[in-house]
Amino acid sequence: MIKTTMHKKPEIPTERFSQTVQNYIKYRPSYPKEVVEVLIDECGLTKASIIADVGSGTGILSKLLLDHGNTVYGVEPNHAMRTAAEAYLKSYAHFHSISGTAEATSLSSHSVDIITAGTAFHWFDADKTKIEFKRILKARGWVLLVWNVRNTECSSLLHEYENLILKYGTDYAESRASKFDKTVLEEKFFAPFAMKMQSFKNSQQFDWEGLQGRLLSTSYSLRTGEPGYEYMLSELRKIFDRYAQNGKVDFLYDTKLYYGKLSR
Repeated sequence: MIKTTMHKKPEIPTERFSQTVQNYIKYRPSYPKEVVEVLIDECGLTKASIIADVGSGTGILSKLLLDHGNTVYGVEPNHAMRTAAEAYLKSYAHFHSISGTAEATSLSSHSVDIITAGTAFHWFDADKTKIEFKRILKARGWVLLVWNVRNTECSSLLHEYENLILKYGTDYAESRASKFDKTVLEEKFFAPFAMKMQSFKNSQQFDWEGLQGRLLSTSYSLRTGEPGYEYMLSELRKIFDRYAQNGKVDFLYDTKLYYGKLSR
């Protein structure tokens, strides 16, 4: 097992996720199998590869990697999320839960082959994260950043859903993961090395309870008792009723992958 070292951790708003954990577990999407296939074909993933899944949350991406047979260090700063991942992945002997951040993982230097981040990089301090990732990666190691991005162009339901969260989301316009491309490209995170990109289709299907839970799984959603909460759910119900077929709606995503090396 990799030894860890202690670092002072920067202050980041990780506790905002504590209230969303149960809905996150039930209603957040996994990632398509093509993510692992890209890691194999492009990044040299084998069953012997050691992976740091940073911002691992409840363990959604970690599970795909564990199912491939890898040793995974799930690095997550939020206690509630980390505890949920430990319960979810308790049957995997090669999962190691680490209290840490992207900027200070506490993992040993040059100890991992591949770093992944699933729907998390937009929360990281890119400059500090790059320094930390280069420290913990082995020579010629890879980084893969992945997001499930709602497909608002192909789905009228998701276009209306987007407008709903822009209206009621507490800070959605500033924090939304749809800025992932700007985050990666403007920061030039992989420079001077080349960054590769791929995209795959992904989807979920929700009944009314599921669509409600999907909304409440986000960090920017209003909570019970907050002004506007009931109006938000009422408008969400109207959207559901407009588009439901046989009591369910389709939630479409494009799964975006950005990957490359950080050192030779």
